[in-house]
Amino acid sequence: MGDDGQLVDWSAFQAARSELGAGFVRILGYFREDGVKSLAAIETAMRAGSAAALVLPAHTLKGEARQFGAEPLAALAETIEHIARQCVETRDRPDQALEHVVKLRPCFEATLTMLEREANPLVERRPMAFGRRAI
Repeated sequence: MGDDGQLVDWSAFQAARSELGAGFVRILGYFREDGVKSLAAIETAMRAGSAAALVLPAHTLKGEARQFGAEPLAALAETIEHIARQCVETRDRPDQALEHVVKLRPCFEATLTMLEREANPLVERRPMAFGRRAI
C-alpha cells in the first residue's frame, strides 16, 4: 500500500463513475456499509477459525472493491477467499489467511478514504496553474 495510484485504479474508478451516473455516490455508500459488514464478518470468522464463514464476505468484498478499481483491496479479499475455499475442501483451519486478514482493514480504510475524497463533489479541486505559487 503506497501512494494513491497503487490503491485505486483511477481509470476503473472513472469508468464506474460514468457507468453508474447519478447513483454513483449512493452505491459508493453501499460499498462502505457492505465493506464494514464484510470486514467484521471476516475478522469474526478468522477469530473462530471458520474457513466456511470467510468465503462469502471475502467474495463480496472482492467484487465490490473491483467495481471501484480498488485492486489491492480486491486482491487481498480474493486471497482470503481462495485460502478459505481450500481450507473448506481440506477441512483445515484458515490459519494461513491471518496475515492477509490483518492487512485487510487498514487497506479498506485507506482505500475508502481515497474513493470518498475523490467522489465528494464538495471537495475543492484547484489545479496548479503553471508558473503560479500554491496558496
